Amino acid sequence: MAQTTVKSEKITLPLNKILNGECIEQMKKIPSRSIDMIFADPPYNLQLQGELNRPDNSKVDAVDDDWDKFASFAEYDKFCKEWLIEARRILKDDGTIWVIGSYHNVFRLGTIIQDLGFWILNDIVWNKTNPMPNFRGRRFCNAHETLIWASKSEKSKYRFNYDAMKAMNEDKQMRSDWNLPLCTGPERLKDDEGKKAHPTQKPESLLYRVILSSTDVDDVILDPFFGTGTTGAVAKKLGRKYIGIERDKEYVAHATQRLKEITSGDDASLLKHIEKRSEPRVPFGQVVEQGMLPPGTTLFDHTHRYTAKVRSDGHIVARNHTGDHKGSIHQVGATLQGLPSCNGWTFWHFESKGKTWPIDVLRQEIRQHMEN
Repeated sequence: MAQTTVKSEKITLPLNKILNGECIEQMKKIPSRSIDMIFADPPYNLQLQGELNRPDNSKVDAVDDDWDKFASFAEYDKFCKEWLIEARRILKDDGTIWVIGSYHNVFRLGTIIQDLGFWILNDIVWNKTNPMPNFRGRRFCNAHETLIWASKSEKSKYRFNYDAMKAMNEDKQMRSDWNLPLCTGPERLKDDEGKKAHPTQKPESLLYRVILSSTDVDDVILDPFFGTGTTGAVAKKLGRKYIGIERDKEYVAHATQRLKEITSGDDASLLKHIEKRSEPRVPFGQVVEQGMLPPGTTLFDHTHRYTAKVRSDGHIVARNHTGDHKGSIHQVGATLQGLPSCNGWTFWHFESKGKTWPIDVLRQEIRQHMEN
């Protein structure tokens, strides 16, 4: 992570740096097809009319900065189309983009994203567990934001770390509704007067899930609306590289100081996650032919309710009240249980040295030999 530039086929990137300037102008300087993932938190275009007050007439610290003001929807759409065109140009063919927004802008963004040829993979609902209340009492409490996740095209072979997301969700498939709190407490950056340094600072937990789900260690992540640097902070902790673009010098100063205080995650053994789908394929027959489970070995499930015998061709055969069942470890396991599918590697077990083991340990042993 100490290196600040990378050169590959004459491509040079300002890695782990914040570029101070307008996002479109700075993105034009980035080489085409050089970025693995983009996270964008563009202006909301809230169209606020006057001050927003609480019932006690105190002023709500709302988003009223100049960067969120546009003369019309047409002007906002033109701006978004221009930066999204640049985003698609600099994204690698198999890269993805995340764009977050509220009801004020996310539907306009979604239309432009599709019109430009991106392929939407998911829309994620960030349910805020501690949302700001609706003080006027004339609308529902706005308690969520939407993230659009899209690949560069329909044919992109994008990255999705399914197993990592499942592990984070107590071994259950990660859903598209994420219950996470707003950025509060010590995580919220403050200025010299004790006020919020940035009105829409995102929580690190949100970016953690985004980055972990769709990138790998050493991937390059671009944030064209860097703000106070949440994307860079999480990228640094997870061993990714970042490029931030931010026009406000005060935000750049806050982000720079924030990033200096973060220790880079550089233990690849802890940061690297291997997806099961990307691991080398090992047929059960290879376990048999290597003598790890000779023909005639008895296999059984963890309850010993079902048993089967290993055949010389890598199939197994089992018998129950409906007759003999021959096939792969997956087919036979599913048939005996009356299920449409079964992971035979984890369903079937064997006994060795007085202990019971899932046959998957033998597959992992073969994979280790492949790597060595």
